[in-house]
Amino acid sequence: MSTKKMNLMELSSTINSSWKLCLTGSLFGCIFLIFFLNQNDHNLSLFTARNTVQVFDEAEAPMSSSWSSWSTMISDPPKPSTIISLYNPPILASSLINEIPKPGNFSSTPIEQPKSTHTENLNIPFERSEKAINNTSDPKKCNMFDGRWVYKPDENPYYDSNTCPFVEEKMSCRKNGRPDFEYERWRWEANHCDIPLFNGRDMLERLRNKRVIIVGDSLNRNMWESLSCLLYSSVPSSRVEVEAKGSQYKVLKAKDYNTIVEFHWSPFLVEFDVNHKTGKNVLLLDKLSPNAKLWRGADVMVFNSAHWWTHKGKYKKWDFIKYKGQLLEEMPVEVAYERGMKTWAKWVEKNVDSTKTKVFFRSVSAQHNGRRGCYNVTWPIIIDEDHQGYINHFPKQLITKIENVINGINKVKVNYLNITKLSEYRIDAHPSLYRSSWKWKLYTTKYKRLIPSYADCSHWCLPGLPDTWNRLLYASLFFDTSRNTSTF
Repeated sequence: MSTKKMNLMELSSTINSSWKLCLTGSLFGCIFLIFFLNQNDHNLSLFTARNTVQVFDEAEAPMSSSWSSWSTMISDPPKPSTIISLYNPPILASSLINEIPKPGNFSSTPIEQPKSTHTENLNIPFERSEKAINNTSDPKKCNMFDGRWVYKPDENPYYDSNTCPFVEEKMSCRKNGRPDFEYERWRWEANHCDIPLFNGRDMLERLRNKRVIIVGDSLNRNMWESLSCLLYSSVPSSRVEVEAKGSQYKVLKAKDYNTIVEFHWSPFLVEFDVNHKTGKNVLLLDKLSPNAKLWRGADVMVFNSAHWWTHKGKYKKWDFIKYKGQLLEEMPVEVAYERGMKTWAKWVEKNVDSTKTKVFFRSVSAQHNGRRGCYNVTWPIIIDEDHQGYINHFPKQLITKIENVINGINKVKVNYLNITKLSEYRIDAHPSLYRSSWKWKLYTTKYKRLIPSYADCSHWCLPGLPDTWNRLLYASLFFDTSRNTSTF
């Protein structure tokens, strides 16, 4: 074979080998590229998910360093024995504290404020969020008001009661010397749905150019103080105007949002005349409270009336009841209550524009007086399943009456903020003896036998339980709760 042919054969063999090597390398290169792109796409998805803006999770952000230092004041806090639940069996504390949060639609990404156009018109309709409360199972079973309290040992309050200017003395439990703070570290979780955490800036943005009124007794004032502190702590204090010195009218205005939040004292919602011509205190069942003229035009209305109707003996507020022109010394309390609430319901139907205003009625706030008083109680309780154990002094007929009245309102939807059951668990959250910065020392040393009558087992410490009421109000206002079942 000639030298030329041999050279050609060697060249052909070399080309074939190089081609095979190139083909093999290209194949491995394609496989690597596909794997790299797939992995990169996965990472990109995770990055996108983690940076998705949510409007209700800012409350998860760490609070100031002063709050974290408070936790060191309790060297060895007691550990809870159960998750408090009406329907679920007790769960051991170890599983409670180490519980991994359930996945939901709510991240911990700080909120980014949406851009809005300022307007001077307070009477603009609500824009309902398209985001539904995350339902973890059957939509028909989702009810925010049925659930359990879960202990969160590392959770800090939303605000500092020492610096919030709205908290009256009897609610300032820390300032008054209460030594335990575990009552601040319980979070309400619904049984079958996830509830958004409270976000003050988001609520203010959604309430831009709107007016909120909270009307009722001292427990609704408790709720107003909570909501005001939650909002106040969300913005610079210099951008908030406050008038809260009086007990019968209080107002907060967030300047940058033109949002107004008011409290109006009206424990019966109907007129209570302490200057009647008879010289007696008279409750007028068919005439609404005189300050009702100030309620008109609000965009959100939150009412309550219950406890003052049940006071007996020397604590009874009225001497006579007036109904249809007649002064009556006696009337069954459930009859009087129903007639008074029907007067309120007629006012709502006549004066509320349902296209503009959202109306709420807050249910009975549980009390824990009597033998099982709240003194020295530092953990929640388990309620008997008959749902009667701790408000048996409050007539169950009255709860039925107000629910029936709300059911009978046709022209306006009245939302029932049913916090009774979840509040019953929280015997630990009352001011008890710490309703005063100094009197508790006197009672614990000299007047121990008077402690049951002095301890405040009706109102609630702040921060505390009313913050959860306002979280549920926030969720009810701005998130799609249409899938939730309700009691009315």
